[in-house]
Amino acid sequence: MKPADGASSAEPKGELRVVGTSVTREVELLLERVAQMVGRRAPRVLQVGSRSLVSDRNERNWRSLVAKRFGRRAAFVGIDLLAGSNVDHVLDICSEPRALKAKLGRDPFDLVICCHVLEHTRQPAKAAHNIEDLLKPGGVAYVATPWSQAFHATPDDYWRFSVRGLMLMFARLEVLSSFYSGGDVGLDVAYRVVRDGKPELDARAGAVEQGLFQLVLDHEDNRAVLARQATERLPVSRTYLPTLFVNIVGQRTA
Repeated sequence: MKPADGASSAEPKGELRVVGTSVTREVELLLERVAQMVGRRAPRVLQVGSRSLVSDRNERNWRSLVAKRFGRRAAFVGIDLLAGSNVDHVLDICSEPRALKAKLGRDPFDLVICCHVLEHTRQPAKAAHNIEDLLKPGGVAYVATPWSQAFHATPDDYWRFSVRGLMLMFARLEVLSSFYSGGDVGLDVAYRVVRDGKPELDARAGAVEQGLFQLVLDHEDNRAVLARQATERLPVSRTYLPTLFVNIVGQRTA
C-alpha cells in the first residue's frame, strides 16, 4: 500500500496535523467515494467476517448501510467462517483463490469491508492478497484492525497491526485515508494524522502517534495497578490496555 498523493519525500511538506473525526463520518465518506466511483451502476459489495453476534453492540450493520445508500440495486455478499445471521456463504478469506471464486463468482467487487477480522486469521498476508484479488481495478477496501485490544478469541486471536504493517500486507492498494478509532460502546471518536490534507504515512509520524495514543501511568498509579493484579481482575480495555483500532481505506491500482 502506498500514499495516494504520489509526492516525493524530497518535496517540502506542510505542517503535520491531528484532525478529529468519527467512524460514522469516515464511513459516510467511504460510501460517497464508492458512489462516485460506480455512478449509476449497481455496486457489488463484499463483507468479510459478516456474522452478527450478540456481543457486537458497537459494530455497524454494513448490509443496512449499503442498502440505505444504494437501495435494492446493490449486490451485498457476506462471508464468515461460521453460518449465522447476515452470512451468505460460509467461507474462509484465507482459502485458495479458486475456492473463493467458486462461491463468490468471478465478478470483482467495488468495495470489500474487512473489519476486526485480520487479527483472527491464521494467514493475514494471504487474506490481504485475496482481498486485493477480489477487488476490481479502482475498487476500494476498508480494513479495520486492532493496534491495542485485550485478547478476544473468535475463534482465536493471533495478531495486532500498525498502519505501516497494513501497508506492507496490502502492497497493491493505494492508501486514500487512514484514521485511529476507539472501542468503547457509544463513543464514536476517531483521529486522522494528515499533512497537506492527505494521510501522513511516513514512519516518522510515529513520534506524533506515540504521544497521542500511548497510555502512561505515573509511579503511584503504576504501583497500584501491579499491586491489584494478584487479587483483582483488571479492567484492561479501559485502563491498563485501552482499545485502539487502525483503519485504512485503500484503492486497488489498475
